[in-house]
Amino acid sequence: MDRILVMRSFVTVAKVGSFSGAAKQLGTSGSLISRHVADLEKQLGVRLVNRTARSVSLTEPGLRYSEFANRILDEIDDEDEKIAQLHDRPEGPLSIICPKWIGSLDLGDAIAAFSVAHPKIAVRFELGGMSDRTYDFLDSGFDIAFHTRDLRDSSVRLKKIASLPFVLVASEAYVKEHGELTNPNDLNNHDCLVHSNDPVWRIGHGHESTLHKIRNVAFSSNSYIALQKACVHGRGIALLPSRPAYDDLMNGTLKVLLPELPVPSRSLYAIYGPAQQAPRKVEVFLAFLTEWFSANPIPAFE
Repeated sequence: MDRILVMRSFVTVAKVGSFSGAAKQLGTSGSLISRHVADLEKQLGVRLVNRTARSVSLTEPGLRYSEFANRILDEIDDEDEKIAQLHDRPEGPLSIICPKWIGSLDLGDAIAAFSVAHPKIAVRFELGGMSDRTYDFLDSGFDIAFHTRDLRDSSVRLKKIASLPFVLVASEAYVKEHGELTNPNDLNNHDCLVHSNDPVWRIGHGHESTLHKIRNVAFSSNSYIALQKACVHGRGIALLPSRPAYDDLMNGTLKVLLPELPVPSRSLYAIYGPAQQAPRKVEVFLAFLTEWFSANPIPAFE
Protein backbone atom coordinates (compact mmCIF):
# COMPACT_ATOMS: atom_id res chain seq x y z
CA MET A 1 0.00 0.00 0.00
CA ASP A 2 1.28 3.43 -1.00
CA ARG A 3 0.66 5.19 2.31
CA ILE A 4 1.02 8.73 0.95
CA LEU A 5 -1.30 8.03 -1.99
CA VAL A 6 -3.90 6.47 0.30
CA MET A 7 -3.67 9.36 2.79
CA ARG A 8 -4.16 11.86 -0.04
CA SER A 9 -7.26 9.99 -1.22
CA PHE A 10 -8.71 9.97 2.31
CA VAL A 11 -8.00 13.67 2.90
CA THR A 12 -9.68 14.58 -0.38
CA VAL A 13 -12.75 12.50 0.55
CA ALA A 14 -12.89 14.30 3.89
CA LYS A 15 -12.76 17.70 2.16
CA VAL A 16 -15.36 17.13 -0.57
CA GLY A 17 -17.60 14.66 1.32
CA SER A 18 -17.91 11.97 -1.35
CA PHE A 19 -15.94 9.30 -3.12
CA SER A 20 -17.06 10.46 -6.57
CA GLY A 21 -16.13 14.07 -5.83
CA ALA A 22 -12.71 13.02 -4.56
CA ALA A 23 -12.19 10.83 -7.63
CA LYS A 24 -13.04 13.73 -9.93
CA GLN A 25 -10.62 16.05 -8.14
CA LEU A 26 -7.81 13.49 -8.18
CA GLY A 27 -8.49 12.32 -11.73
CA THR A 28 -9.22 8.69 -10.89
CA SER A 29 -12.19 6.38 -10.27
CA GLY A 30 -14.58 6.38 -7.32
CA SER A 31 -14.04 2.66 -6.78
CA LEU A 32 -10.29 3.20 -6.41
CA ILE A 33 -10.82 6.01 -3.90
CA SER A 34 -13.23 3.78 -1.93
CA ARG A 35 -10.66 1.00 -1.91
CA HIS A 36 -7.95 3.39 -0.69
CA VAL A 37 -10.08 4.45 2.26
CA ALA A 38 -10.97 0.82 3.03
CA ASP A 39 -7.28 -0.13 2.92
CA LEU A 40 -6.46 2.71 5.30
CA GLU A 41 -9.21 1.64 7.71
CA LYS A 42 -7.89 -1.91 7.60
CA GLN A 43 -4.35 -0.69 8.27
CA LEU A 44 -5.44 1.45 11.26
CA GLY A 45 -8.03 -1.01 12.54
CA VAL A 46 -10.75 1.66 12.94
CA ARG A 47 -13.62 3.01 10.87
CA LEU A 48 -12.77 6.44 9.51
CA VAL A 49 -15.92 7.32 7.55
CA ASN A 50 -19.65 6.76 7.74
CA ARG A 51 -20.90 5.74 4.32
CA THR A 52 -24.44 6.48 3.12
CA ALA A 53 -26.00 6.32 -0.29
CA ARG A 54 -25.56 10.06 -0.83
CA SER A 55 -22.64 11.21 1.28
CA VAL A 56 -19.64 10.36 3.40
CA SER A 57 -19.03 11.76 6.88
CA LEU A 58 -16.07 11.36 9.21
CA THR A 59 -16.13 9.37 12.41
CA GLU A 60 -14.33 10.78 15.44
CA PRO A 61 -11.16 8.77 14.64
CA GLY A 62 -11.61 9.85 11.02
CA LEU A 63 -11.69 13.52 11.98
CA ARG A 64 -8.54 13.16 14.06
CA TYR A 65 -6.75 11.22 11.36
CA SER A 66 -7.83 13.75 8.72
CA GLU A 67 -6.17 16.56 10.70
CA PHE A 68 -3.02 14.47 11.10
CA ALA A 69 -2.92 13.45 7.41
CA ASN A 70 -3.49 17.05 6.29
CA ARG A 71 -0.54 18.19 8.36
CA ILE A 72 1.72 15.46 7.02
CA LEU A 73 0.73 16.06 3.39
CA ASP A 74 1.16 19.82 3.74
CA GLU A 75 4.68 19.28 5.08
CA ILE A 76 5.49 16.93 2.21
CA ASP A 77 4.14 19.36 -0.39
CA ASP A 78 6.01 22.25 1.22
CA GLU A 79 9.30 20.34 1.26
CA ASP A 80 8.77 19.20 -2.34
CA GLU A 81 8.36 22.82 -3.37
CA LYS A 82 11.49 23.89 -1.50
CA ILE A 83 13.53 21.11 -3.11
CA ALA A 84 12.22 22.10 -6.55
CA GLN A 85 13.20 25.71 -5.87
CA LEU A 86 16.71 24.62 -4.95
CA HIS A 87 16.96 23.09 -8.43
CA ASP A 88 15.52 26.15 -10.14
CA ARG A 89 17.35 28.89 -8.23
CA PRO A 90 21.05 29.72 -8.51
CA GLU A 91 21.82 29.20 -4.83
CA GLY A 92 23.12 26.60 -2.40
CA PRO A 93 26.40 24.63 -2.34
CA LEU A 94 28.39 24.05 -5.54
CA SER A 95 31.37 21.66 -5.43
CA ILE A 96 34.06 21.80 -8.14
CA ILE A 97 37.21 19.76 -8.68
CA CYS A 98 39.98 19.95 -11.26
CA PRO A 99 43.62 18.95 -11.81
CA LYS A 100 46.10 21.12 -9.91
CA TRP A 101 47.68 22.63 -12.99
CA ILE A 102 44.35 23.88 -14.35
CA GLY A 103 43.21 25.30 -11.04
CA SER A 104 46.42 27.29 -10.62
CA LEU A 105 45.81 29.08 -13.93
CA ASP A 106 42.92 31.27 -15.08
CA LEU A 107 40.28 28.89 -13.80
CA GLY A 108 40.99 29.97 -10.23
CA ASP A 109 40.46 33.63 -11.18
CA ALA A 110 37.26 32.80 -13.06
CA ILE A 111 35.77 30.83 -10.17
CA ALA A 112 36.69 33.56 -7.69
CA ALA A 113 34.90 36.10 -9.90
CA PHE A 114 31.87 33.82 -10.08
CA SER A 115 31.73 33.52 -6.30
CA VAL A 116 31.72 37.31 -5.95
CA ALA A 117 28.98 37.67 -8.58
CA HIS A 118 26.79 34.95 -6.98
CA PRO A 119 27.11 35.23 -3.19
CA LYS A 120 24.13 32.89 -2.60
CA ILE A 121 26.14 30.02 -4.10
CA ALA A 122 28.63 28.55 -1.63
CA VAL A 123 31.57 27.40 -3.75
CA ARG A 124 33.83 24.51 -2.78
CA PHE A 125 36.83 24.38 -5.13
CA GLU A 126 39.39 21.58 -4.76
CA LEU A 127 42.54 20.91 -6.76
CA GLY A 128 43.94 17.46 -7.43
CA GLY A 129 42.87 14.07 -6.15
CA MET A 130 40.96 13.22 -9.33
CA SER A 131 40.37 9.67 -10.49
CA ASP A 132 40.97 8.52 -14.07
CA ARG A 133 37.33 7.36 -14.13
CA THR A 134 35.35 10.32 -15.41
CA TYR A 135 32.25 9.80 -13.28
CA ASP A 136 34.01 9.36 -9.92
CA PHE A 137 33.74 13.06 -9.14
CA LEU A 138 29.97 12.60 -8.80
CA ASP A 139 30.42 9.71 -6.35
CA SER A 140 32.78 11.95 -4.35
CA GLY A 141 30.13 14.64 -3.97
CA PHE A 142 31.29 17.10 -6.65
CA ASP A 143 28.90 18.79 -9.05
CA ILE A 144 31.46 19.71 -11.73
CA ALA A 145 34.91 18.50 -12.78
CA PHE A 146 37.30 20.06 -15.29
CA HIS A 147 39.43 18.24 -17.85
CA THR A 148 41.39 19.11 -20.96
CA ARG A 149 40.61 15.96 -22.89
CA ASP A 150 37.46 15.25 -24.86
CA LEU A 151 35.71 12.53 -22.87
CA ARG A 152 33.27 10.11 -24.45
CA ASP A 153 31.24 8.87 -21.51
CA SER A 154 27.43 8.66 -21.57
CA SER A 155 27.33 8.76 -17.76
CA VAL A 156 28.31 12.45 -17.74
CA ARG A 157 27.69 15.61 -19.75
CA LEU A 158 30.42 17.80 -21.19
CA LYS A 159 30.67 21.49 -22.12
CA LYS A 160 33.65 23.26 -23.68
CA ILE A 161 34.46 26.38 -21.65
CA ALA A 162 37.59 27.76 -23.34
CA SER A 163 40.77 27.00 -25.25
CA LEU A 164 44.07 27.01 -23.37
CA PRO A 165 47.02 27.97 -25.59
CA PHE A 166 50.41 26.36 -24.93
CA VAL A 167 53.91 27.41 -25.99
CA LEU A 168 57.21 25.63 -26.49
CA VAL A 169 59.78 27.79 -24.71
CA ALA A 170 63.29 28.06 -23.34
CA SER A 171 65.24 30.81 -21.61
CA GLU A 172 67.57 33.09 -23.52
CA ALA A 173 70.42 31.71 -21.42
CA TYR A 174 69.61 28.11 -22.39
CA VAL A 175 69.35 28.94 -26.09
CA LYS A 176 72.62 30.86 -25.98
CA GLU A 177 74.42 27.89 -24.42
CA HIS A 178 72.75 25.00 -26.29
CA GLY A 179 71.66 26.57 -29.56
CA GLU A 180 68.31 27.10 -31.26
CA LEU A 181 65.84 24.30 -31.78
CA THR A 182 65.58 23.97 -35.58
CA ASN A 183 63.36 20.89 -35.83
CA PRO A 184 60.98 19.06 -33.45
CA ASN A 185 63.16 15.96 -33.76
CA ASP A 186 66.01 17.95 -32.19
CA LEU A 187 64.19 17.68 -28.86
CA ASN A 188 66.04 14.37 -28.39
CA ASN A 189 69.28 16.37 -28.21
CA HIS A 190 68.04 18.89 -25.63
CA ASP A 191 67.25 18.87 -21.95
CA CYS A 192 63.47 18.87 -21.54
CA LEU A 193 61.25 19.89 -18.64
CA VAL A 194 58.25 17.58 -18.58
CA HIS A 195 54.94 17.56 -16.74
CA SER A 196 54.33 14.20 -15.10
CA ASN A 197 51.00 13.77 -16.91
CA ASP A 198 52.22 15.09 -20.26
CA PRO A 199 55.18 12.96 -21.47
CA VAL A 200 54.23 13.20 -25.17
CA TRP A 201 54.32 16.61 -26.87
CA ARG A 202 52.38 17.53 -30.00
CA ILE A 203 54.15 20.11 -32.16
CA GLY A 204 52.49 21.91 -35.08
CA HIS A 205 48.95 22.01 -36.48
CA GLY A 206 47.05 19.95 -39.03
CA HIS A 207 49.13 17.82 -41.42
CA GLU A 208 52.30 19.33 -39.95
CA SER A 209 51.41 18.10 -36.47
CA THR A 210 53.80 15.53 -35.00
CA LEU A 211 53.95 13.67 -31.68
CA HIS A 212 57.19 13.43 -29.74
CA LYS A 213 57.70 11.20 -26.73
CA ILE A 214 60.19 13.07 -24.61
CA ARG A 215 63.11 10.85 -23.68
CA ASN A 216 65.71 13.32 -22.43
CA VAL A 217 63.86 14.42 -19.27
CA ALA A 218 66.10 16.76 -17.27
CA PHE A 219 63.40 17.92 -14.85
CA SER A 220 59.87 16.71 -14.21
CA SER A 221 57.03 17.92 -12.01
CA ASN A 222 53.25 17.74 -11.69
CA SER A 223 53.23 21.57 -11.53
CA TYR A 224 53.55 23.77 -14.61
CA ILE A 225 54.56 26.61 -12.31
CA ALA A 226 57.55 24.58 -11.12
CA LEU A 227 58.45 23.73 -14.72
CA GLN A 228 58.24 27.40 -15.65
CA LYS A 229 60.64 28.35 -12.85
CA ALA A 230 63.12 25.67 -13.95
CA CYS A 231 62.80 26.93 -17.51
CA VAL A 232 63.46 30.54 -16.46
CA HIS A 233 66.59 29.34 -14.65
CA GLY A 234 67.87 27.83 -17.91
CA ARG A 235 67.40 24.14 -17.09
CA GLY A 236 65.92 23.23 -20.47
CA ILE A 237 63.00 23.37 -22.93
CA ALA A 238 59.45 23.30 -21.61
CA LEU A 239 55.93 23.00 -23.00
CA LEU A 240 53.94 25.47 -20.89
CA PRO A 241 50.47 27.03 -20.76
CA SER A 242 50.69 30.54 -22.21
CA ARG A 243 49.16 32.36 -19.23
CA PRO A 244 51.80 31.69 -16.57
CA ALA A 245 54.56 32.18 -19.17
CA TYR A 246 53.11 35.49 -20.42
CA ASP A 247 55.19 37.94 -18.36
CA ASP A 248 58.45 36.06 -18.97
CA LEU A 249 57.73 35.98 -22.71
CA MET A 250 56.90 39.69 -22.79
CA ASN A 251 60.07 40.74 -20.96
CA GLY A 252 62.29 38.39 -22.98
CA THR A 253 63.24 36.03 -20.14
CA LEU A 254 61.69 33.21 -22.16
CA LYS A 255 61.38 32.88 -25.92
CA VAL A 256 59.10 30.82 -28.13
CA LEU A 257 60.80 27.99 -30.00
CA LEU A 258 59.79 26.86 -33.49
CA PRO A 259 57.28 29.73 -33.94
CA GLU A 260 56.50 28.43 -37.42
CA LEU A 261 55.14 25.24 -35.78
CA PRO A 262 52.91 26.53 -32.96
CA VAL A 263 51.74 24.10 -30.29
CA PRO A 264 48.01 23.24 -30.48
CA SER A 265 45.74 24.72 -27.84
CA ARG A 266 43.94 22.42 -25.44
CA SER A 267 40.23 22.60 -24.78
CA LEU A 268 39.02 23.21 -21.25
CA TYR A 269 35.94 21.08 -20.60
CA ALA A 270 33.48 21.17 -17.72
CA ILE A 271 31.98 17.76 -16.92
CA TYR A 272 28.79 17.45 -14.89
CA GLY A 273 25.98 15.04 -14.08
CA PRO A 274 23.82 13.19 -16.61
CA ALA A 275 20.43 14.64 -15.55
CA GLN A 276 18.19 15.86 -18.38
CA GLN A 277 18.25 19.36 -16.91
CA ALA A 278 21.17 20.48 -14.78
CA PRO A 279 20.42 22.41 -11.58
CA ARG A 280 20.10 26.12 -12.19
CA LYS A 281 23.27 26.86 -10.18
CA VAL A 282 25.27 24.59 -12.52
CA GLU A 283 23.80 26.24 -15.63
CA VAL A 284 24.58 29.70 -14.25
CA PHE A 285 28.13 28.65 -13.35
CA LEU A 286 28.87 27.21 -16.80
CA ALA A 287 27.43 30.27 -18.55
CA PHE A 288 29.46 32.61 -16.32
CA LEU A 289 32.75 30.81 -16.93
CA THR A 290 32.19 30.66 -20.69
CA GLU A 291 31.56 34.41 -20.74
CA TRP A 292 34.50 35.10 -18.39
CA PHE A 293 37.02 33.30 -20.59
CA SER A 294 35.58 35.03 -23.66
CA ALA A 295 36.06 38.42 -21.97
CA ASN A 296 39.53 37.50 -20.65
CA PRO A 297 41.25 35.75 -23.55
CA ILE A 298 44.49 33.92 -22.86
CA PRO A 299 47.28 35.34 -25.05
CA ALA A 300 48.72 33.09 -27.72
CA PHE A 301 52.32 33.43 -28.86
CA GLU A 302 53.61 32.36 -32.23
